[in-house]
Amino acid sequence: MIYEYVVTLKNQQRAAIDRFSSLVCGVSALLFLYTYITSAERPLLLLLGGIVVAALTTWNIIQLLNKKWRIRYNYVLMITGLVWAGMPFYPWLSIVLLVMGLFEQQAKKDLEIGFSNNEIVFNTLPRKKYSWSAFTNIVLKDNLLTMDFTNNRLLQRETIDDEEDDCEEDEFNDYCRQQLKAE
Repeated sequence: MIYEYVVTLKNQQRAAIDRFSSLVCGVSALLFLYTYITSAERPLLLLLGGIVVAALTTWNIIQLLNKKWRIRYNYVLMITGLVWAGMPFYPWLSIVLLVMGLFEQQAKKDLEIGFSNNEIVFNTLPRKKYSWSAFTNIVLKDNLLTMDFTNNRLLQRETIDDEEDDCEEDEFNDYCRQQLKAE
């Protein structure tokens, strides 16, 4: 589908997701090493897994503090999940961590909203589609998108200012006003 306008909203959950992922991976690494030390069998998987997960988590935290680039925990979460499968207790946590690793990137993506003549589409998982009649008003002002639903729900979020793809706010607001009148 080709959209007349695409508005990208800032993801305000990215920092919380990073903190939670680093906490889960850090605690898991400590548990792997503790279990290795206290276990009579001393499985090598726990030692190597604990060291690798601790090193990768530490690296990500350092990069996060230096703000060099966006951090991804998906590979660390997947490795942590695989090591949890070899743990003598709570091996079901491996499934949870593998799923977290698979969806981490999607959860940290900025939300894109496509506006076409027929519908408004939110690029989420699963994709949400709304007809223009589901809204009473849509306004973009000072990088703040306000969408007023007919069921009295209000969505108001900050947009990402993308210089090369920018259109005038007035042009976008006129387009939305015309589409809302047509419905």
